[in-house]
Amino acid sequence: QVQLVESGGGLVQPGGSLRLSCAASGFTLDHYAVGWFRQAPGKEREGVSCISSSGENTYYTDSVKGRFTISRDNAVNTVYLQMNSLKPDDTAVYYCAARDLTTVQAMCVKPGRHWGQGTQVTVSS
Repeated sequence: QVQLVESGGGLVQPGGSLRLSCAASGFTLDHYAVGWFRQAPGKEREGVSCISSSGENTYYTDSVKGRFTISRDNAVNTVYLQMNSLKPDDTAVYYCAARDLTTVQAMCVKPGRHWGQGTQVTVSS
């Protein structure tokens, strides 16, 4: 069946780094825009970063610009989120989603039907 599986979350100190992975199975990601979303307790879901199917176009929410980098390797059916200079406010469950026939901007607003299970990121001293 169609699946997206996130991995790479964990507990890190402020200023630390994590790399999240979103691996697809049951379908190939090369025709899908992919986005990373997060939800923290008491907050609405937020679109963190999205990437076009080719990887040429990206979007970042203002709070992570300069710290996070989204990338993809279609050869291994995986999208990554490199997270540097982590802050306590980055603490959340991070989800990836995939959608075809869409743009980067639309992906982060209307992410479609394919979602992973989420991975917990906790930034704390």
